[in-house]
Amino acid sequence: MLSSRFLKTYWCATRAPRYSLIFALPLLVAYELLALSLSYVALAGVRNGADVLLKSLFVSFGGRAGLLVFGALLVGTGAVLVARDLRQGEPIEGRVFLLMAVESAVHALAFGIIAGTLTGVLLPGLDIALPAPGTVIQETGMGPATQLMISLGAGIYEELLFRVLLVGGLAWAGRRLGWTAGGAGLAATVVGALIFAGFHYVGPYGDRLELPSFTFRVIAGVLFSALYLTRGFGITAWTHALYDVFLTLG
Repeated sequence: MLSSRFLKTYWCATRAPRYSLIFALPLLVAYELLALSLSYVALAGVRNGADVLLKSLFVSFGGRAGLLVFGALLVGTGAVLVARDLRQGEPIEGRVFLLMAVESAVHALAFGIIAGTLTGVLLPGLDIALPAPGTVIQETGMGPATQLMISLGAGIYEELLFRVLLVGGLAWAGRRLGWTAGGAGLAATVVGALIFAGFHYVGPYGDRLELPSFTFRVIAGVLFSALYLTRGFGITAWTHALYDVFLTLG
């Protein structure tokens, strides 16, 4: 049995870098290895759109060397944050990672139901279908391995881009302009959700723009932001990835 004291500690600890970032690391490694195995070279092949967007500046200046710089910067920043967290003396418990995995799976299973229900409330009378990455991917001839790769990439890179960088950056900018922390966070969440939703309709593999799917994704962006703020990056990244994987497998 899990004690109430452990659960209270777990709720706070999972947002700390020593748990959140280490928990997200296997997701990053699995995505990158799968992407490389499918494309054979780092600069070719299909990848998650957020991944391409984040790496494009580095690639434009340095090609493959730019990718190495991006990887070193990403992993290095995470390592510094984890090391700084570990210096506070708090030990790492393996059962925390196990419980984080269970929590992420539960969130992923419930996510579509919650977002779909809210979409139905906002758009009564319309046929609401949960946006599935496999729909467009199958039409363009991509196989299950590619679908899995893009789903994993959505978890790690879309959360990094839209929650950590975009929502976090907008909230910081709002506070710098003199807004309250709550007002800045709310504005950042709404703007970030709109941009996150629109992102799924651009590029050669983008979905066809339709009101139900766009509304669903706006709500999804708000829910992911709320999850990121309350449960940290690791759980949010895995929840997003597992949600996409469950839809793909379904």
